[in-house]
Amino acid sequence: MISADNLTHCYGARTALDKLSFHAGERQIFGLLGPNGGGKSTLFRILATMMIPTEGRATVAGFDVATQPGEVRRRLGVVFQSQSLDRKLTVAENLTAQGRFYGLHGASLGARIDEILERLRLADRRRDLVETLSGGLARRVEIARALLHQPSVLLLDEPSTGLDPGARHDLIELLDELRRSYPVTILLTTHILEEADRCDRLLLLHRGSRVAEGSPAELKARVGGDVVVLTAGRPDDLRSRIAERFGVRPLVADGHLRVEIPNGHRFIADVIEAFPGEIVSVALHKPTLEDVFLDETGESI
Repeated sequence: MISADNLTHCYGARTALDKLSFHAGERQIFGLLGPNGGGKSTLFRILATMMIPTEGRATVAGFDVATQPGEVRRRLGVVFQSQSLDRKLTVAENLTAQGRFYGLHGASLGARIDEILERLRLADRRRDLVETLSGGLARRVEIARALLHQPSVLLLDEPSTGLDPGARHDLIELLDELRRSYPVTILLTTHILEEADRCDRLLLLHRGSRVAEGSPAELKARVGGDVVVLTAGRPDDLRSRIAERFGVRPLVADGHLRVEIPNGHRFIADVIEAFPGEIVSVALHKPTLEDVFLDETGESI
Protein backbone atom coordinates (compact mmCIF):
# COMPACT_ATOMS: atom_id res chain seq x y z
CA MET A 1 0.00 0.00 0.00
CA ILE A 2 2.93 2.35 0.66
CA SER A 3 6.23 2.02 -1.17
CA ALA A 4 9.41 4.04 -1.48
CA ASP A 5 12.18 3.37 -3.97
CA ASN A 6 15.53 5.16 -3.55
CA LEU A 7 13.70 8.12 -2.05
CA THR A 8 16.03 11.08 -1.55
CA HIS A 9 15.35 14.61 -0.40
CA CYS A 10 17.78 17.47 0.14
CA TYR A 11 17.44 20.86 1.78
CA GLY A 12 20.24 22.69 0.01
CA ALA A 13 23.46 20.89 0.93
CA ARG A 14 21.80 18.84 3.71
CA THR A 15 20.45 15.40 2.82
CA ALA A 16 17.33 14.64 4.88
CA LEU A 17 16.54 11.32 3.15
CA ASP A 18 19.21 9.22 1.49
CA LYS A 19 18.12 6.55 -1.03
CA LEU A 20 15.40 5.19 1.24
CA SER A 21 13.44 2.10 0.13
CA PHE A 22 10.69 0.19 1.98
CA HIS A 23 7.22 -1.32 1.55
CA ALA A 24 4.25 -1.29 3.95
CA GLY A 25 1.67 -3.97 3.19
CA GLU A 26 -2.10 -4.00 3.51
CA ARG A 27 -3.60 -3.65 7.01
CA GLN A 28 -0.19 -3.29 8.63
CA ILE A 29 0.80 -0.85 11.32
CA PHE A 30 4.13 0.30 9.90
CA GLY A 31 6.29 2.43 12.16
CA LEU A 32 9.07 4.87 11.38
CA LEU A 33 11.25 4.97 14.48
CA GLY A 34 14.10 7.37 15.08
CA PRO A 35 15.25 10.52 16.87
CA ASN A 36 14.25 14.04 15.92
CA GLY A 37 16.17 15.07 12.81
CA GLY A 38 16.33 11.51 11.52
CA GLY A 39 14.19 12.13 8.43
CA LYS A 40 10.78 10.98 9.70
CA SER A 41 9.00 14.30 9.20
CA THR A 42 10.43 14.78 5.71
CA LEU A 43 9.24 11.32 4.68
CA PHE A 44 5.82 12.01 6.22
CA ARG A 45 5.43 15.24 4.23
CA ILE A 46 6.41 13.52 1.00
CA LEU A 47 3.90 10.70 1.56
CA ALA A 48 1.22 13.27 2.45
CA THR A 49 1.87 15.00 -0.94
CA MET A 50 3.09 18.16 0.80
CA MET A 51 6.56 17.93 -0.76
CA ILE A 52 8.07 16.48 -3.91
CA PRO A 53 11.20 14.36 -3.35
CA THR A 54 14.51 15.43 -4.86
CA GLU A 55 15.03 11.95 -6.30
CA GLY A 56 13.41 8.53 -6.21
CA ARG A 57 9.76 7.55 -6.12
CA ALA A 58 7.04 6.96 -3.53
CA THR A 59 3.56 5.51 -4.05
CA VAL A 60 0.46 5.32 -1.86
CA ALA A 61 -2.23 2.80 -2.80
CA GLY A 62 -0.48 2.41 -6.16
CA PHE A 63 -0.43 6.12 -7.04
CA ASP A 64 2.70 8.25 -7.34
CA VAL A 65 2.82 11.00 -4.70
CA ALA A 66 4.62 13.42 -7.04
CA THR A 67 2.73 12.93 -10.31
CA GLN A 68 -0.70 11.80 -9.02
CA PRO A 69 -1.22 13.76 -5.77
CA GLY A 70 -4.98 14.08 -6.27
CA GLU A 71 -5.45 10.32 -6.49
CA VAL A 72 -3.25 9.84 -3.43
CA ARG A 73 -5.24 12.36 -1.35
CA ARG A 74 -8.52 10.63 -2.14
CA ARG A 75 -7.15 7.46 -0.56
CA LEU A 76 -5.26 9.07 2.30
CA GLY A 77 -6.17 10.11 5.83
CA VAL A 78 -3.66 12.30 7.68
CA VAL A 79 -3.26 13.17 11.35
CA PHE A 80 -0.58 15.78 11.93
CA GLN A 81 1.54 16.14 15.06
CA SER A 82 0.00 19.53 15.88
CA GLN A 83 -3.74 19.51 16.50
CA SER A 84 -5.68 20.85 13.51
CA LEU A 85 -9.27 20.64 14.78
CA ASP A 86 -11.39 23.80 15.04
CA ARG A 87 -11.57 24.17 18.80
CA LYS A 88 -14.65 26.41 18.69
CA LEU A 89 -16.73 23.79 16.86
CA THR A 90 -18.24 20.60 18.24
CA VAL A 91 -16.92 17.16 17.44
CA ALA A 92 -19.76 16.55 14.94
CA GLU A 93 -19.27 19.97 13.30
CA ASN A 94 -15.57 19.24 12.73
CA LEU A 95 -16.44 15.95 11.07
CA THR A 96 -19.19 17.57 8.97
CA ALA A 97 -16.77 20.15 7.61
CA GLN A 98 -14.25 17.43 6.76
CA GLY A 99 -16.88 15.31 5.02
CA ARG A 100 -17.90 18.17 2.77
CA PHE A 101 -14.30 18.61 1.63
CA TYR A 102 -14.58 15.07 0.27
CA GLY A 103 -17.97 15.56 -1.40
CA LEU A 104 -20.07 13.90 1.31
CA HIS A 105 -23.37 15.53 2.25
CA GLY A 106 -26.90 14.95 3.51
CA ALA A 107 -28.04 11.65 4.95
CA SER A 108 -24.99 9.73 3.73
CA LEU A 109 -22.64 12.12 5.56
CA GLY A 110 -24.75 11.94 8.72
CA ALA A 111 -24.73 8.15 8.62
CA ARG A 112 -20.99 8.07 8.09
CA ILE A 113 -20.41 10.44 11.04
CA ASP A 114 -22.63 8.28 13.25
CA GLU A 115 -20.72 5.17 12.21
CA ILE A 116 -17.23 6.56 12.78
CA LEU A 117 -18.15 8.16 16.12
CA GLU A 118 -19.58 4.85 17.30
CA ARG A 119 -16.56 2.89 16.12
CA LEU A 120 -14.11 5.22 17.86
CA ARG A 121 -16.26 5.38 21.01
CA LEU A 122 -17.01 9.08 20.61
CA ALA A 123 -20.80 8.97 20.14
CA ASP A 124 -21.47 10.57 23.53
CA ARG A 125 -19.08 13.42 22.67
CA ARG A 126 -20.60 14.51 19.36
CA ARG A 127 -22.03 17.77 20.77
CA ASP A 128 -18.99 18.64 22.90
CA LEU A 129 -16.85 21.59 21.88
CA VAL A 130 -13.34 20.45 20.96
CA GLU A 131 -11.82 22.96 23.39
CA THR A 132 -13.43 21.03 26.29
CA LEU A 133 -11.85 17.68 25.34
CA SER A 134 -8.79 16.10 26.88
CA GLY A 135 -5.71 15.62 24.70
CA GLY A 136 -6.45 11.92 24.27
CA LEU A 137 -10.05 12.51 23.20
CA ALA A 138 -9.04 15.29 20.80
CA ARG A 139 -6.51 12.95 19.18
CA ARG A 140 -9.26 10.33 18.82
CA VAL A 141 -11.47 12.92 17.08
CA GLU A 142 -8.63 13.74 14.68
CA ILE A 143 -8.34 10.06 13.79
CA ALA A 144 -12.12 9.87 13.29
CA ARG A 145 -11.96 12.87 10.98
CA ALA A 146 -9.09 11.33 8.99
CA LEU A 147 -11.06 8.08 8.54
CA LEU A 148 -14.35 9.75 7.62
CA HIS A 149 -13.93 9.38 3.84
CA GLN A 150 -12.85 5.72 4.24
CA PRO A 151 -9.20 6.01 3.14
CA SER A 152 -7.10 2.93 2.51
CA VAL A 153 -4.03 4.52 4.13
CA LEU A 154 -3.79 6.47 7.39
CA LEU A 155 -0.68 8.58 8.15
CA LEU A 156 -0.01 9.58 11.77
CA ASP A 157 2.82 11.96 12.66
CA GLU A 158 4.01 11.42 16.26
CA PRO A 159 0.42 10.67 17.39
CA SER A 160 1.31 10.40 21.10
CA THR A 161 2.82 13.89 21.30
CA GLY A 162 1.46 15.73 24.32
CA LEU A 163 -0.50 12.76 25.69
CA ASP A 164 -0.16 11.45 29.23
CA PRO A 165 0.80 7.75 29.67
CA GLY A 166 -2.83 6.64 30.10
CA ALA A 167 -4.01 8.43 26.96
CA ARG A 168 -0.99 7.10 25.07
CA HIS A 169 -1.88 3.54 26.05
CA ASP A 170 -5.51 4.08 24.95
CA LEU A 171 -4.32 5.43 21.60
CA ILE A 172 -2.09 2.39 21.00
CA GLU A 173 -5.01 0.08 21.80
CA LEU A 174 -7.23 2.05 19.40
CA LEU A 175 -4.76 1.75 16.52
CA ASP A 176 -4.47 -1.99 17.09
CA GLU A 177 -8.26 -2.28 17.08
CA LEU A 178 -8.54 -0.24 13.86
CA ARG A 179 -5.97 -2.43 12.13
CA ARG A 180 -8.00 -5.55 13.01
CA SER A 181 -11.46 -4.23 12.14
CA TYR A 182 -10.94 -1.62 9.42
CA PRO A 183 -9.38 -2.12 5.96
CA VAL A 184 -6.64 0.47 6.42
CA THR A 185 -2.84 0.50 6.39
CA ILE A 186 -1.45 2.69 9.17
CA LEU A 187 1.94 4.38 8.91
CA LEU A 188 3.10 6.31 11.96
CA THR A 189 6.23 8.20 12.90
CA THR A 190 7.41 7.89 16.49
CA HIS A 191 10.33 8.08 18.88
CA ILE A 192 8.35 6.39 21.68
CA LEU A 193 9.45 2.80 22.21
CA GLU A 194 6.14 1.59 23.67
CA GLU A 195 4.34 2.80 20.55
CA ALA A 196 6.94 1.28 18.22
CA ASP A 197 6.72 -2.08 20.00
CA ARG A 198 3.06 -2.44 18.93
CA CYS A 199 3.77 -1.99 15.22
CA ASP A 200 3.69 -4.97 12.86
CA ARG A 201 6.83 -3.74 11.15
CA LEU A 202 9.38 -1.04 11.87
CA LEU A 203 11.82 0.99 9.84
CA LEU A 204 14.61 2.51 11.93
CA LEU A 205 15.79 5.84 10.52
CA HIS A 206 18.98 7.68 11.38
CA ARG A 207 20.20 10.81 9.62
CA GLY A 208 17.96 10.07 6.66
CA SER A 209 19.18 6.52 6.11
CA ARG A 210 17.64 3.15 6.76
CA VAL A 211 19.29 1.54 9.80
CA ALA A 212 17.24 -1.66 10.04
CA GLU A 213 13.79 -3.02 9.19
CA GLY A 214 11.67 -5.84 10.54
CA SER A 215 9.12 -6.71 13.19
CA PRO A 216 9.96 -5.52 16.72
CA ALA A 217 10.72 -9.12 17.73
CA GLU A 218 13.00 -9.65 14.73
CA LEU A 219 14.91 -6.46 15.43
CA LYS A 220 15.39 -7.25 19.11
CA ALA A 221 16.55 -10.78 18.24
CA ARG A 222 19.49 -9.19 16.42
CA VAL A 223 20.86 -8.09 19.78
CA GLY A 224 20.54 -11.49 21.45
CA GLY A 225 21.25 -12.48 25.03
CA ASP A 226 20.93 -9.98 27.87
CA VAL A 227 21.94 -6.33 28.10
CA VAL A 228 24.00 -5.34 31.13
CA VAL A 229 24.42 -1.64 31.91
CA LEU A 230 27.29 -0.65 34.22
CA THR A 231 27.88 2.72 35.87
CA ALA A 232 31.52 3.45 36.65
CA GLY A 233 33.70 6.44 37.41
CA ARG A 234 35.89 5.99 34.31
CA PRO A 235 33.77 4.09 31.78
CA ASP A 236 36.15 4.49 28.82
CA ASP A 237 39.08 3.05 30.78
CA LEU A 238 36.98 0.21 32.19
CA ARG A 239 35.61 -0.63 28.74
CA SER A 240 38.99 -1.70 27.37
CA ARG A 241 39.80 -3.78 30.44
CA ILE A 242 36.41 -5.54 30.41
CA ALA A 243 36.86 -6.28 26.69
CA GLU A 244 40.28 -7.78 27.32
CA ARG A 245 39.20 -9.79 30.37
CA PHE A 246 35.90 -11.20 29.09
CA GLY A 247 36.24 -11.10 25.29
CA VAL A 248 33.18 -8.87 24.86
CA ARG A 249 32.65 -5.53 23.09
CA PRO A 250 31.29 -3.01 25.61
CA LEU A 251 29.79 0.22 24.32
CA VAL A 252 29.84 3.53 26.18
CA ALA A 253 26.48 5.29 25.76
CA ASP A 254 25.26 8.28 27.76
CA GLY A 255 28.12 7.80 30.21
CA HIS A 256 27.32 4.16 30.95
CA LEU A 257 28.94 0.91 29.85
CA ARG A 258 26.63 -1.40 27.94
CA VAL A 259 27.46 -5.08 27.38
CA GLU A 260 25.46 -7.62 25.36
CA ILE A 261 26.08 -11.11 26.69
CA PRO A 262 24.24 -14.40 27.34
CA ASN A 263 23.53 -15.16 31.00
CA GLY A 264 23.90 -11.57 32.05
CA HIS A 265 23.33 -12.34 35.75
CA ARG A 266 26.48 -14.47 35.80
CA PHE A 267 28.48 -11.80 34.00
CA ILE A 268 27.42 -9.22 36.61
CA ALA A 269 28.85 -11.32 39.43
CA ASP A 270 32.07 -11.98 37.49
CA VAL A 271 32.67 -8.35 36.46
CA ILE A 272 32.07 -6.98 39.96
CA GLU A 273 34.52 -9.54 41.35
CA ALA A 274 37.08 -8.73 38.64
CA PHE A 275 36.96 -4.97 39.23
CA PRO A 276 36.12 -4.44 42.91
CA GLY A 277 35.14 -0.93 43.86
CA GLU A 278 35.12 0.41 40.31
CA ILE A 279 31.50 -0.29 39.42
CA VAL A 280 28.97 1.99 41.07
CA SER A 281 25.77 0.29 39.90
CA VAL A 282 24.50 -2.39 37.52
CA ALA A 283 21.27 -3.02 35.63
CA LEU A 284 20.10 -6.01 33.59
CA HIS A 285 17.37 -6.16 30.94
CA LYS A 286 16.29 -8.04 27.85
CA PRO A 287 17.02 -6.31 24.50
CA THR A 288 14.81 -3.35 23.60
CA LEU A 289 14.43 -1.32 20.42
CA GLU A 290 16.64 1.30 22.07
CA ASP A 291 19.37 -1.36 22.26
CA VAL A 292 18.90 -2.16 18.57
CA PHE A 293 19.27 1.50 17.67
CA LEU A 294 22.38 1.84 19.86
CA ASP A 295 23.89 -1.24 18.24
CA GLU A 296 23.33 0.04 14.72
CA THR A 297 24.21 3.71 15.20
CA GLY A 298 26.13 4.11 18.44
CA GLU A 299 23.54 6.71 19.49
CA SER A 300 20.34 6.62 21.53
CA ILE A 301 16.86 7.48 20.33
